[in-house]
Amino acid sequence: MVQAKPELKARARDLRRAGRTYDEIVAELGVAKSSVSLWVRDLPKPRPSPERMHAMREARWAPHRAARDRARKEAREAAKQEVGTLTDRELFLIGVGLYWAEGTKRKAHDPREKVTFINSDRDMIKVYLAWLSLTGVTAERLRFSVMIHESADVGAAERYWADLVSRDVTQFGKTTLKRHNPKTVR
Repeated sequence: MVQAKPELKARARDLRRAGRTYDEIVAELGVAKSSVSLWVRDLPKPRPSPERMHAMREARWAPHRAARDRARKEAREAAKQEVGTLTDRELFLIGVGLYWAEGTKRKAHDPREKVTFINSDRDMIKVYLAWLSLTGVTAERLRFSVMIHESADVGAAERYWADLVSRDVTQFGKTTLKRHNPKTVR
């Protein structure tokens, strides 16, 4: 019986101690997996690094996410084809629903004629602005402001929303920073 080269066995053991898998050792040394198994089976199984764990998760879930994203895109396109262009009446009814669900209303203790709409969905904001225009609210009467987490890039967020509503950032009210609450689980 011919004994394997002791330097290969020693190198295999070093690689295993360094956290390498059987397959990685086989690829590096060019030996059989069964040999590697015999040489290193008494060593503890390595714990993968956080980077390796992330890579393994990505390899596992990336195809599922891609399929999910394709299905969502197809569903959105099918819905867009089915709905088509909204009539003014349909836009009016959708706007009323958004106002009812998301907007503040006049109250007995605060009789101002003012509507506040708070939402972070760009498409909902576009629909709401179209509804306001349909109902005769002129652009000069609109006021915008951003509420954002303190850890975010405030300037970039302001520019993003200003572009969305076709305004200059200087026309926005003061940005409100939401303080981080470490007890909040997101």
